[in-house]
Amino acid sequence: METDMAITNISELEFAVFCIENIAIRLRVNAGRVYRALEDSHILHGYIVPEYDALHTQSKDYIVDDILLVMQERGVEI
Repeated sequence: METDMAITNISELEFAVFCIENIAIRLRVNAGRVYRALEDSHILHGYIVPEYDALHTQSKDYIVDDILLVMQERGVEI
Protein backbone atom coordinates (compact mmCIF):
# COMPACT_ATOMS: atom_id res chain seq x y z
CA MET A 1 0.00 0.00 0.00
CA GLU A 2 1.28 3.44 -0.87
CA THR A 3 2.04 5.90 1.89
CA ASP A 4 2.49 9.63 1.56
CA MET A 5 6.16 10.56 1.58
CA ALA A 6 7.65 14.01 1.96
CA ILE A 7 10.13 15.33 -0.56
CA THR A 8 13.48 14.92 1.17
CA ASN A 9 16.07 16.26 -1.27
CA ILE A 10 16.59 18.56 -4.22
CA SER A 11 16.54 15.68 -6.73
CA GLU A 12 13.05 14.64 -5.66
CA LEU A 13 11.90 18.25 -5.73
CA GLU A 14 13.27 18.80 -9.23
CA PHE A 15 11.66 15.57 -10.39
CA ALA A 16 8.28 16.56 -8.93
CA VAL A 17 8.47 19.92 -10.72
CA PHE A 18 9.54 18.14 -13.93
CA CYS A 19 6.50 15.85 -13.69
CA ILE A 20 4.07 18.68 -12.97
CA GLU A 21 5.39 20.88 -15.77
CA ASN A 22 5.40 18.11 -18.37
CA ILE A 23 1.91 16.91 -17.48
CA ALA A 24 0.72 20.51 -17.78
CA ILE A 25 2.34 20.81 -21.19
CA ARG A 26 0.82 17.53 -22.37
CA LEU A 27 -2.66 18.51 -21.14
CA ARG A 28 -2.26 22.16 -22.15
CA VAL A 29 -3.29 23.41 -18.72
CA ASN A 30 -1.75 25.58 -16.04
CA ALA A 31 0.88 23.82 -13.92
CA GLY A 32 -0.86 25.06 -10.78
CA ARG A 33 -3.95 23.04 -11.70
CA VAL A 34 -1.82 19.93 -12.18
CA TYR A 35 -0.07 20.48 -8.85
CA ARG A 36 -3.36 20.86 -7.00
CA ALA A 37 -4.82 17.74 -8.65
CA LEU A 38 -1.73 15.66 -7.82
CA GLU A 39 -1.62 17.01 -4.28
CA ASP A 40 -5.35 16.58 -3.59
CA SER A 41 -5.37 13.03 -4.97
CA HIS A 42 -2.22 12.07 -3.00
CA ILE A 43 -0.51 11.08 -6.25
CA LEU A 44 2.35 13.52 -5.68
CA HIS A 45 3.36 12.26 -2.23
CA GLY A 46 1.75 8.82 -2.49
CA TYR A 47 3.06 7.77 -5.91
CA ILE A 48 5.51 10.16 -7.58
CA VAL A 49 7.81 10.72 -4.59
CA PRO A 50 7.80 7.09 -3.35
CA GLU A 51 8.45 5.82 -6.89
CA TYR A 52 11.13 8.42 -7.65
CA ASP A 53 13.97 5.87 -7.81
CA ALA A 54 12.24 3.86 -10.54
CA LEU A 55 10.45 6.65 -12.39
CA HIS A 56 13.33 9.09 -12.80
CA THR A 57 15.26 6.55 -14.88
CA GLN A 58 12.54 6.47 -17.55
CA SER A 59 11.91 8.72 -20.55
CA LYS A 60 9.83 11.88 -20.24
CA ASP A 61 7.02 10.36 -22.31
CA TYR A 62 6.98 7.20 -20.21
CA ILE A 63 6.83 9.20 -16.96
CA VAL A 64 4.03 11.46 -18.18
CA ASP A 65 2.05 8.53 -19.63
CA ASP A 66 2.49 6.56 -16.40
CA ILE A 67 1.30 9.38 -14.17
CA LEU A 68 -1.63 10.15 -16.48
CA LEU A 69 -2.61 6.48 -16.26
CA VAL A 70 -2.50 6.61 -12.46
CA MET A 71 -4.63 9.77 -12.56
CA GLN A 72 -7.13 8.08 -14.86
CA GLU A 73 -7.29 4.96 -12.67
CA ARG A 74 -8.02 7.15 -9.64
CA GLY A 75 -10.59 9.28 -11.44
CA VAL A 76 -8.52 12.46 -11.22
CA GLU A 77 -9.59 15.10 -13.73
CA ILE A 78 -7.98 18.41 -14.51
